[in-house]
Amino acid sequence: MPTDPIPPTVAWRGDRIELIDQRLLPATLEIVEARTVAELCELIRTLAVRGAPALGAVGAMGVALADARGEDVDVAAQQLVATRPTAVNLAWGVARALAASDRAVEAERIAREDVERNRRLGVHGAQLLEDGARVLTHCNAGALACVGYGTAIGVVRAAHERGAGVSVWVDETRPVLQGSRLTAWELGRLGIPYTVIADSAAGSLMAGHDVDAVIVGADRIAANGDVANKVGTYSLAVLARHHNVPFYVAAPTSTYDRAMPTGAAMIIEQRPAAEVTQLAGQQIAPVGSEVDNRAFDVTPADLVTAYVTEEGVTPRP
Repeated sequence: MPTDPIPPTVAWRGDRIELIDQRLLPATLEIVEARTVAELCELIRTLAVRGAPALGAVGAMGVALADARGEDVDVAAQQLVATRPTAVNLAWGVARALAASDRAVEAERIAREDVERNRRLGVHGAQLLEDGARVLTHCNAGALACVGYGTAIGVVRAAHERGAGVSVWVDETRPVLQGSRLTAWELGRLGIPYTVIADSAAGSLMAGHDVDAVIVGADRIAANGDVANKVGTYSLAVLARHHNVPFYVAAPTSTYDRAMPTGAAMIIEQRPAAEVTQLAGQQIAPVGSEVDNRAFDVTPADLVTAYVTEEGVTPRP
C-alpha cells in the first residue's frame, strides 16, 4: 500500500504519546509529545488533538501511559474523560483500556482498528455519491479527526480513489476554523478538489443547486439516532431538508451511545470565550462581551437521510 500523504494523527511509543499538533495547522506540521497524563489532558483541552475517533484512541493511550508511569489508572481515566464530555469515543477508549489485561496492547489495537473501520466505512459511503458529486462538509471529519483515513472525508476519499471525480465545499467552521484549517489541508494533500466557503454561504449554495450531498461526522449518536456534532451541523441539516439535499452522518459504531435514549440528555461542552472574541490573537469583539461558545449542537434523527458506519449504510441506527 502506498504511503499515506497524511501521517497518523496519534501514535503510542511505549513511554509517551506522539500526535500531530492540530493547533499549528495548516502553517506547520509538527509532532508534539505527551509524557504524562496531565500533559495529554492539556493537549486534548486545547485541541492539539480532537475528533471523536482520535479521542477514543488517545483515551486508551492515556490509560496505558498512566499504567507505564505507575500512576493511578482510575484517577487518570477520570481526568481524561472530563476533558471533553460530549464525545463518547473518549470514554469508550478509556473503558476498553481499563478493562484490558495489557493496556498498551489494547491502545495500539484500538488505533489499528480505527483505520481499518474508517476504510470500510468509506467504501460503504462512497456508494452514496454519484460521479462528479459536490459534497458539503462541516468541521473536520477526516484523518485528523481519527487515527487515520477519516469518516465523512473518508467517504469522499473512497469515492475519489475509485475515480468518481468528487469535489468538496469546505465550510470554514467558526469559531476555531477546523474546516478551513484542517479539512482543506487534508484535501489538498489528497489531491481532492475543494473550495473553502464562509459558513453562512451554505444556504445560498443549496438554493443554487450547487450541493449534491452533505456529509458530516459525529461526536455522539443517541439510541434514537439524534446526532451531536460540531455546532452548526443542525443548521446544515435544516437547510438540507428544505432544499431536498441528502444529509448523511458518517461515524464508526464506537460513536453510538446506546445507553442514551435521545439527544436531549447529551452534555454540550462550553469552550473558552476567547475562541469567539479573538481570531489569531486579535480581538474581534468588544472586551467584556458575553459569549456563549457551545462546541456542539444536536441534530434530530428525522433530519438524517442515512447513517454510514463500517458495517454499512442504514436509515436509522
